Amino acid sequence: MVSELIKSALGRLRIIAFLEGISFLALLGIAMPLKYLAGLPQAVRIVGMAHGVLFVLFVLLLIQVAIEKSWPLKKSALSFASSLIPFGTFYADARWFRN
Repeated sequence: MVSELIKSALGRLRIIAFLEGISFLALLGIAMPLKYLAGLPQAVRIVGMAHGVLFVLFVLLLIQVAIEKSWPLKKSALSFASSLIPFGTFYADARWFRN
């Protein structure tokens, strides 16, 4: 199944959206509490870096898919906005990223 997703830009977007969503939740739900409650700032550095890379990949793939699929600006903007909200990329996947 994963090998089929990797073949298309939309499939790659779905994979990265899932990973970006997981990293965002890990940053907010695990790394931030470790930093502020346990005094472990390196958790935010590690998870934050991973999340940042995945976010950039998400945005680049979103642009690629929006161009390839001729998505309207509203759909593209809402897809981008979904990455700024916890659980948003999971909603976007269910709503917009499936064929």
